[in-house]
Amino acid sequence: MAINTVRTVTVFVSDQDRAREFYVDSLGLEVKVDHVFGENRWLEVGPAEGTSLALHKPFPGATAGGGQGTLFASDDLDADVARLQRAGVVVDGPEQMPWGRQATFTDPDGNGYVLQG
Repeated sequence: MAINTVRTVTVFVSDQDRAREFYVDSLGLEVKVDHVFGENRWLEVGPAEGTSLALHKPFPGATAGGGQGTLFASDDLDADVARLQRAGVVVDGPEQMPWGRQATFTDPDGNGYVLQG
């Protein structure tokens, strides 16, 4: 197979500016692309290396806030949880699970995430 990585995952959001603020200011991701063309905007955020998130208005038939289960990796789970909480993010955990420690949180639209240590 020629597919060797996932480059971008689309996250449907109701307000791209509010989402940008959350993902950049609260989570610490960086803006990789922010282009407006006509009435459309392609806003892509992510860590310096790796998969990006496209923060996009819902396509016809889709709704904001439906994404669940995307996992972020952390080298220091406790420090990242503390940083998120200082930024005003409501974090559940960390908890010890059979596969390791993790914490969960949602973005302003209700998209759910897992932060794993």
